[in-house]
Amino acid sequence: MSWIAEYVWLSGQNTFTDLRSKYKTITNVSIDKATVKDMSKWNFDGSSTNQHRGSNTEIIIMPVAMYPHPFLDNAKVVLCECYYPDGTPEKSNTRKRAKELFDAHAEDEPMFGLEQEYFIMKNGRPLGWPENGYPAPQGDYYCGNGAQVVGREIVLEHYQACLRMGLKLSGVNAEVAPAQWEYQVGPCIGIEQGDHMVMSRWVYQKIGEKYGLEISYDAKPVKGDWNGTGCHTNFSTKAMREEGGIKDIYAACENLKKTFLDDVKFYGADNDQRMTGIHETSKLSEFTYGIGTRHTSVRIGNDIKADGKGYFEDRRPAAGVDPYLVTSRLYASSMGYEGGPTVDMLEPKAWWKDLEAEAAANAASQ
Repeated sequence: MSWIAEYVWLSGQNTFTDLRSKYKTITNVSIDKATVKDMSKWNFDGSSTNQHRGSNTEIIIMPVAMYPHPFLDNAKVVLCECYYPDGTPEKSNTRKRAKELFDAHAEDEPMFGLEQEYFIMKNGRPLGWPENGYPAPQGDYYCGNGAQVVGREIVLEHYQACLRMGLKLSGVNAEVAPAQWEYQVGPCIGIEQGDHMVMSRWVYQKIGEKYGLEISYDAKPVKGDWNGTGCHTNFSTKAMREEGGIKDIYAACENLKKTFLDDVKFYGADNDQRMTGIHETSKLSEFTYGIGTRHTSVRIGNDIKADGKGYFEDRRPAAGVDPYLVTSRLYASSMGYEGGPTVDMLEPKAWWKDLEAEAAANAASQ
């Protein structure tokens, strides 16, 4: 019996709204027996997405993961990587390099959990906010119930759709502003973390399309005395999760002290607007860590200290991070490994120079 495969890929602008897809009828294998290895490579017109190189405009999409379709009967979703016709990875293919790093150190069993914050938007404003002015100040919205909470039905529709796909969402909650929410993806090992995050964002694109809504992953979508939107990244290795692993957590934090100025460049293009030292953030120009703290770069939970093992939370990543870059960069930097993503992969931002100057001034004053 024929069935539908929806091929999904990242088209280079970002990993949250620039998610493209098209459909194919599959006839050579039944849906109940199909695996990702049965899915043939395909292609699309790279000139229409500004991904092509030279006169050969084809971009090849290679299937890498497959999931039950959350919206269509008799269908599956196929996540793909992008390649040029000569077989080299397309320039925005960050997944391939991340997977190579994770595979090279598979014995570490690097585990992640990403806390995806976002705003539900309508016509450029948070859903349910007054057309002019602002709602009541922050305070009653976080994990709230009642008329002040906005968007719950949409949030739960997304949650259930992701679970139908088999994505590892571990929970959701209302955040500190109306129409601001968070869902948690993980725990996942290695490359699975990025895959499940990307697919969860794709699900939200579909739901937004259905209701005429936008999902905003901007680091500071509402200026003023409102929290920004982050993507706190929880991380551990097998050694950190075993008895005495707290020493490996501290060692990782000490390693991050050495690389933080470059690490934060992978943590969101507009993250300078969010990481100001207020609204439960640290400053990008310094690296700090502590027990149970929410104003530091990294938080180690009180339960982790008590148990002597577990994980740590990097609180710096912004909501719109590339999950393949943030997980592989954090992994490489905290472990002191070569082979992680490098700054020359990124488009330079004006605030980087200010960041470096502030960090130098901090160092000179110590």
